[in-house]
Amino acid sequence: MEGRFNPRNNDAWTLIELFVVLAVLAILAALINWGPLPGQKAKARRIHCVNNLMQISMSFMVWDRDHQGRFPMAVESNHGGTIEWVDGGNAFRHFQAISNELFSTKILVCPSDNRIPAMNFQALKNENISYFVGLDATDAKPPMLLTGDRNITNGLTPQRTVLMLPLDRPAGWTGAMHVRQGNVGLADGSVQSFTTLALHEALKNTGDSTNRIAIPE
Repeated sequence: MEGRFNPRNNDAWTLIELFVVLAVLAILAALINWGPLPGQKAKARRIHCVNNLMQISMSFMVWDRDHQGRFPMAVESNHGGTIEWVDGGNAFRHFQAISNELFSTKILVCPSDNRIPAMNFQALKNENISYFVGLDATDAKPPMLLTGDRNITNGLTPQRTVLMLPLDRPAGWTGAMHVRQGNVGLADGSVQSFTTLALHEALKNTGDSTNRIAIPE
């Protein structure tokens, strides 16, 4: 005996399928409205930070080439440098020295930081900056730290915002910005993402006994 077509059952399955499609569309719409997941957001912020540091590092390198192979921290102020400002609380002045190469103060703030960019370079202060400056960096020693995330620490207290990173003192990252890692621009113009362990090795490779950095506190 031939089976009979039951329009009521067919309608029921069609209605269920419709509900499933609507539910899927609602989920997709919610995901679009919510944006990337937290892990994706953190990764995007790290990439943005690396891009910032690449621009900062290249700006330092351009300045270096125009000043006989010296970064601003090793050049007198009457030649546009900041050697007189190396001691104490003057991280912002080193970035002001390369303002012609940087073009925008927004580059100086990491998206994982809660700091606000300065309106212009004349108004720039430490509180408008997310990145440290390697005070003794030189292109003669490519592995030296030139710039990087300000949440670097080794347990020592900065002296007038200058922190020493001696090779025998383990350094790492606080949780203030990127979790368990940080981004660093080296004196060769490259930018690296370092875990705490990788940072230890990077400091050993610098060949410098103190690795002084100016933290924008």
